[in-house]
Formats: sequence, structure tokens, C-alpha cells
Amino acid sequence: MSRDKRLSDVVLIDQVRAGSIVAFEELVSRYESTVYNLAMRFTRNQEDAEEVLQDVFLTIFTKVKGFEGKSAFSSWLYRVIVNSSFMKLRKRRSSLIVAIDDEGDNGSRSVIENEKSSEVSLEEQLQNSRLREILAAAVDKLPDQYRAVFLLRDVEGLSNTEVGNILDLSIPAVKSRLHRARLMLRRKLHRLFEEYVDRPVVVPVETDLLLAAN
Repeated sequence: MSRDKRLSDVVLIDQVRAGSIVAFEELVSRYESTVYNLAMRFTRNQEDAEEVLQDVFLTIFTKVKGFEGKSAFSSWLYRVIVNSSFMKLRKRRSSLIVAIDDEGDNGSRSVIENEKSSEVSLEEQLQNSRLREILAAAVDKLPDQYRAVFLLRDVEGLSNTEVGNILDLSIPAVKSRLHRARLMLRRKLHRLFEEYVDRPVVVPVETDLLLAAN
């Protein structure tokens, strides 16, 4: 089988079930960036994210026969990523690094530039980096069930239905957990941003949207 992006995930899964290594390699090629970037958002540690990447595709390969196709393959994949990431965090929580990965097309987030200047000063860059660290640390302290919903919904941009399928939650439960997660983060971050009210600051987009969210 030649690599063909036009083949659906379902067709590739069927071919993997039949023993096709090439089909499995195509799934890896198609989704490895997604897996790695989301694993980085959960673990914020390159080594952990790389291990999650390996664990996820090992799980997919060994358990593909159990995939019944009741939901999209991507939903099953996200579920495996979330479970693998949380397993990794439970094992190595004490060694987590407070950092956020802004590299790569899928993992990068733009910033709101100061309207008075088209260039970001070194001070502003350092300030922005610090804000990202604080936001990442705040997200990391959320209870797992709220953090998973927040990252999938607000960071990855998935719909309530998609998040519900991935985490096996009803849509009302997704909305409730997302609301709770936002409230927790806003409370943690509110005091910080009060300090910058009268100072020009480059605010990370995801932080700005979070504080403005209802």
C-alpha cells in the first residue's frame, strides 16, 4: 500500500487490523504532531511528551482490534493521549518543569502586541514569558478532571461534543467542568493582573481570553 492521505482513518484502521505496517506508519505520520503537542500541554516536559508519544502509538497498535468505530478514530486517539499523559504525570509529578512549549504550528499561540509599539521590547518578552509560566503553573494545579476539559476545549479548540466523547462525559458535564476550571483559573490569575493594570503588557492570547470568558 502506498501512502495516500486520501485514505480515511477507518480504512487505515482496517488495514492495520489486517497486519499492514505501512497503514500504521501512515496513522503515525498523520497524527504524531497532534499527539506530541497535546502531550506537551499536559506534561510540559519534553521527555515525558516523547514517552507519551511512544506509549500512545504502542497502545493504538496493540489495541486496534478493540476499536469498534462507534466514535471517530480521533476521539479514541485523544482519549488515549489524555489517559497516557495523566499516567505519566502521576508517576513523575514531582519532577515537572514549569514551562510552556510555544514551538510548532499546532502548539504555538500568538500574542497581543502593545498598540503603541510594533516591536516587542526585551522587558515585554520577559514579562510575557513570566505570565505564560504562571498560567501554565495555574493550569497544572487544576484537578485532573477539570484540566483535561480545559485543555481539550479552550486550548485545543475541540467542541463540547468532541470533548464529551473523548472523556465519556455528557455535554452538560463538559460545560460544568469547563466553567469550574475557568473560575478556578480566573481566581488564581486575577490578583496577578491587578498588578499590571497601569502598565503596558504583552498578554498571552489564551490568558486574555480566559479572563474575559463568562
